[in-house]
Amino acid sequence: MKGPLFYSKILLFGEYGIIKDSKGLSIPYNFYNGALKKDENPNEEALKSNESLKRFTTYLKGLDKDLVVFNSNRLQKDVDAGMYFDSSIPQGYGVGSSGALVAAIYDKYASDKITVLENLTREKLLRLKSIFSEMESFFHGKSSGLDPLNSYLSLPILINSKDNIEATGIPSQKAEGKGAVFLLDSGIVGETAPMVSIFMESMKNEGFRSMLKDQFIKHTDACVDDFLKGDMKSLFKNTKQLSKVVLNNFKPMIPTQFHELWKKGLDTNEYYLKLCGSGGGGYILGFTENIDIAIEALKGQKLEVVYNF
Repeated sequence: MKGPLFYSKILLFGEYGIIKDSKGLSIPYNFYNGALKKDENPNEEALKSNESLKRFTTYLKGLDKDLVVFNSNRLQKDVDAGMYFDSSIPQGYGVGSSGALVAAIYDKYASDKITVLENLTREKLLRLKSIFSEMESFFHGKSSGLDPLNSYLSLPILINSKDNIEATGIPSQKAEGKGAVFLLDSGIVGETAPMVSIFMESMKNEGFRSMLKDQFIKHTDACVDDFLKGDMKSLFKNTKQLSKVVLNNFKPMIPTQFHELWKKGLDTNEYYLKLCGSGGGGYILGFTENIDIAIEALKGQKLEVVYNF
């Protein structure tokens, strides 16, 4: 057996801000994917995934039945028979490994599920998001539900606010374009929960709260608008501001060995870096007006282009 593929995602803008109602923009990233699978001779990875699925299955049985009902018997039977999540999505990298798994389980086992083919009203999207939020909380302690939503729909998602989300179109890529969004591999696995608790702790500080509102959210919202409109000049101006705010206020979320590279981008304007997901490791997201110059400036780093302007 092998189920349908569910893809990784990239939150281009909105990390941490969406907790406090900033805008956000999340896009599917088809480079990585995962599917539910059963094998005759499972390897060590598959056995580990199956153990995790057993715990997840127990957790799902305790979810509010008014929110979502699963075919628990079928799920339990498949998990007992060794089902696992076969995934190329790196864990702890901010590209939605648990989100893809949640989407796959909902797709296969939810009764009365909302499908991708129906008319996705705002109500349906919010309902899906709250189901996914409850499901994914098993992995992170607290989840917005956006990663699984992106993976499930395989569409870009625009977050206007907590109660206002919509599927959206993004400007089409220009294969020969020099402008690019890229991923830098920090080589470290990040953990979401500790990063979120550092953020929540910082939120108790009034100075941090006003920085978030007056700078971080302001620039995040502007970046989302610029990107969707295709206004690249303004996008790079706002991304630079956002990158600066993150370097000054989110240091614990940036792996130490990247502090200098981050600053170098701001000083030279060759590229701007920002968090990809909760930070602390995994991928770092980069924006550049000239990818050749950025590749040269970041020599020795593992870099993947995800979008060309």
